[in-house]
Amino acid sequence: MFIQPWDAALDAAEWQTWIAEGHDFGILSVNGLPGQAPIAVPTHFTVDDDSLLIHLARPNPVWEAIEAGPDVTFTVTSDYAFVPGPWRAQPGTPPADGVPTSYYTAVQFTCRATIIDEPDAKAELLRRQLAHFQPEGDHAPVEAGRPPYGRMLPGIRGLRLHITDVRAKFKYDDHKPVEQRTATARRLTERGTALDAPTAAQQLRRLDRIGPWKA
Repeated sequence: MFIQPWDAALDAAEWQTWIAEGHDFGILSVNGLPGQAPIAVPTHFTVDDDSLLIHLARPNPVWEAIEAGPDVTFTVTSDYAFVPGPWRAQPGTPPADGVPTSYYTAVQFTCRATIIDEPDAKAELLRRQLAHFQPEGDHAPVEAGRPPYGRMLPGIRGLRLHITDVRAKFKYDDHKPVEQRTATARRLTERGTALDAPTAAQQLRRLDRIGPWKA
């Protein structure tokens, strides 16, 4: 993932906060076996200290590839919007001369994967995930050998993705003039389609922290 200086995370806390705000669905990317394309798997995940926890169905074709090459990438992307060219035209130039772009946040984790197959360990992984996604606790006990989850555990395998590197990108035109960024956020809010509102919120948050861009 290419990151311009003005698109980089301002600090580790920025991307950590963004993830913690509910951005917990991403794409697991694994090198394919020789002669095969890479494998990409969409899935929810849970952060556990310096790891990501996920589980997938046992028939998923990803397992053989992970066993052959456990170094993987996990990418989370959201708060994205298409920005029309006229919104980005340089001051004093025709609006049609503006070049469109995409705004988005992306956090990319480089990880080393460990497969979890032991029943009690898989049950513990599921408990950790449920604590995050269903904190109300309104579910049956998750224990090996106890229904309903116990009989389902053989059908899944767990993954602990040990994080070895993180690259975060917040692409919101932070190198453009303050007035132009403010106007773009307003236009996104007024347009109000898809993820326009959270995209505008990210642009204004970054604008508040950065102000005029200084190389």
